[in-house]
Amino acid sequence: MKDQDTNKKGILIGFIQGLIVTIRSSLRRPVTAEYPSPDKRLDLADRYMGFPALMWDFEVNEPYCTGCMVCIRECPTQCMSATMKDNPLYAESRSRRRKIVDEFQINLGRCILCGICVDVCNFDAIEMSHEHELSRYERNGNRVDLRPLLSMGREYQQKVLWEPTQPEKNRGTPVGEESSASKDTLEGHLLPKALSDKQTGDKQLGIDLKNKREQSSE
Repeated sequence: MKDQDTNKKGILIGFIQGLIVTIRSSLRRPVTAEYPSPDKRLDLADRYMGFPALMWDFEVNEPYCTGCMVCIRECPTQCMSATMKDNPLYAESRSRRRKIVDEFQINLGRCILCGICVDVCNFDAIEMSHEHELSRYERNGNRVDLRPLLSMGREYQQKVLWEPTQPEKNRGTPVGEESSASKDTLEGHLLPKALSDKQTGDKQLGIDLKNKREQSSE
């Protein structure tokens, strides 16, 4: 009888202890988020590595990418392809980049998010963005070309206040001159229509980003 009473007492104590743990846990704030509800998602850290995106030079209104093919040669899954062309802004003395990317495509379905393309780029032209959602209905829906890659890059730049690691070397602004690239130069050329419609404010946006970076560093 004494052993039975001891067992019952131990069971009761264990039940109460488990109940206390349950009540204590129920009073905590939730650490998970309801996905994909946009208003309940957790914020991504600035260092989060999503899919690659191409960076945009707001001062000259052209991509940082020159189509040099280094990232393509070093990609372990060979998910990238690109071509280059002569830069029309260089001919007009409005950019230091002799060559500029003409076409760029990434098969994001094959990308393993290793970041090698970012490490080997000499022009600060590609970064691992925060883009990570790739649900598509088409087999080739994950193949993205220059326009969406630039759109992803612009969004990433504005979100994290991105700036090149070697600004003196990689910014396209001509030495001793102010950039005066016009909308007509690149309309229908490098920019999608959605970006071309915003081109008038691109230079001001670049100035705003620079001011925000300076304020955050103070």
